[in-house]
Amino acid sequence: MTRLDETRPFIPVGIAVLTVSDTRTLADDKSGDTLVSRITEAGHRLVDRAIVPDDRDRIYNQVQAWTLSQEIDVVITTGGTGFTGRDVTPEALEPLFEKRMDGFSEVFHRLSYDKIGTSTIQSRATGGVANATYVFVLPGSPGACKDAWDGILKWQLDYRHMPCNFVEIMPRLDEHLRRGG
Repeated sequence: MTRLDETRPFIPVGIAVLTVSDTRTLADDKSGDTLVSRITEAGHRLVDRAIVPDDRDRIYNQVQAWTLSQEIDVVITTGGTGFTGRDVTPEALEPLFEKRMDGFSEVFHRLSYDKIGTSTIQSRATGGVANATYVFVLPGSPGACKDAWDGILKWQLDYRHMPCNFVEIMPRLDEHLRRGG
C-alpha cells in the first residue's frame, strides 16, 4: 500500500520527542531512543527532546511551547496513555488540539492488534493538530513507538509518499487562523 514517488524530493521536518515518565531518564529512555533513531535515520531533524513527569500541566506546557516554535513541525510523545491514575497525557494534550486525528488512533490500533491482540485497547494513543503542528501521543513501550513510526509516521511524514501525506498539507494547517477563526 505504500508508494514513494522518487521524482519528488525528500523534505525533512523538525520533530520534538517528549517522554512522559516519573521514572525514566535520558540514560534509560528506550522508547525515546527508538523514536530518535528512527527520526534521524529517516532524514528528519530532531529539534528537541525532553522528559517530563506524569503531570498534566508540565506535559501541556512543554508541548504547547514546542507547537509555538517555528522550528518544530511535529511533536511525538511517548508514555502516559494507559488507564492508571498517573496516565494523563491524552487529557493534558487533547485540549490543545484544534483538530483531532481520529484516523491515527484507528490505524495505530489496527497495527498494534496484529502484534499484541486485544491488549491494544489498553492504550489511548491519539493525535491532532495544535498551532499548525502535528502532535502524536504514543504509548510508552518501545514496541508501540516502533509500530507507530514504522507503520504510520515514517510514511505520512515523507513528502514522497503517495497518494498523500502530512508534509504536503503543512503550509495549510493554519488557514483557519489566517482567515480569522
